[in-house]
This record gives sequence, C-alpha cells and structure tokens, in this order.
Amino acid sequence: MVLLSSPLCNFGEKMPNFKLKNIDDTFIDQDMVKGENGTLVFFICNHCPYVKAITKKLVYTVDEITKYGIKSLGIMPNDIIKYPEDNFENMQKFFNKNELNFPYLIDQDQSVTKKFGAVCTPDFFGYNSKNELQYRGRIAEMNNLDFVNNKNDLLDAMIEISKTQNGPKNQFASAGCSIKWK
Repeated sequence: MVLLSSPLCNFGEKMPNFKLKNIDDTFIDQDMVKGENGTLVFFICNHCPYVKAITKKLVYTVDEITKYGIKSLGIMPNDIIKYPEDNFENMQKFFNKNELNFPYLIDQDQSVTKKFGAVCTPDFFGYNSKNELQYRGRIAEMNNLDFVNNKNDLLDAMIEISKTQNGPKNQFASAGCSIKWK
C-alpha cells in the first residue's frame, strides 16, 4: 500500500464521455448520471483501506448532496487480474455489504480512468451543471485512516457547486492507494 495524492482541480475541464457496466449488468453513460445542479464522479475499489475507511461518510455525503440536485457515481478502475478482490462479483458484494447508494461501475480496460486522469482510490471529481470540473479533492482530513474532525470537505464543496456552480478556491488533494494499472 503506497499513499498517493491526487492533483488539484483543473477548473472548467469538461467531464469525459463514458459508458460503463454497472453492478446490476446495465450500462450507464455520463448523460444518465448528470445532476440538475452537478455531478460527483469518484474512483473507488473494494480492497483499498482508504476507501474502506471513508465508505460510510461517502454514503452519507451522496445522500446529502442528492438533496441539492447532485447525482453521484463510483467507478472501479483497478486491474482485476492482479487484484481479483476488485472483480465484478466482489464489487457486487461490496455494494450490498456497504449499502451503497450510487451506481458502481467497472472500467475494465481502464480507458475512462485515464480520460479522467484519476490516480488513486479514492479520487473525487465534482462537476457543475455544465459538466465543468469544480472540485478535485478529499472527502475529509484523515490521519492513519481516521477522520481528524467532523468537517466534510467534499460535502461542503458539492453544496457550494450546487448553489453557485463554482467550487471552492482552496482544495486539498485526496489521498489513497495508487490505481492498479494493467
């Protein structure tokens, strides 16, 4: 496990097009998950200790931002041959065990992950209603896989985006395990 930090926000960058398989065997594209006031896309996986540590807060955050017209989805980017714990069947188990409240898609060829420029799990991308990137940062400050306080940077940023269509100027990089490339 190597801790890796994501780059900061490239404000205004357009959301890449994608069409990926959801855990229910349907296919979802970027237009199907566009929220009235914005969209949150994040890269997570089943085995990463950082993802496991934030999952409950993530589910809470998705519940809250839905009230503000934001839709969310997770993408699993890792090589499932080298990391079978992240395979499709285990994604379904992870989804059910953690009562996830968002589509959980698999990027089998990793092309979508590359288009987004994701580097770690978790890695968060918050877009406004025009699909312009306004947030690339952490869910909250952590130390040794524990939250430092009750602040939720991701929630605050997405609420700001829903109200103003702009993300906060001060953002902190997300940190987690590196994406497991083929």
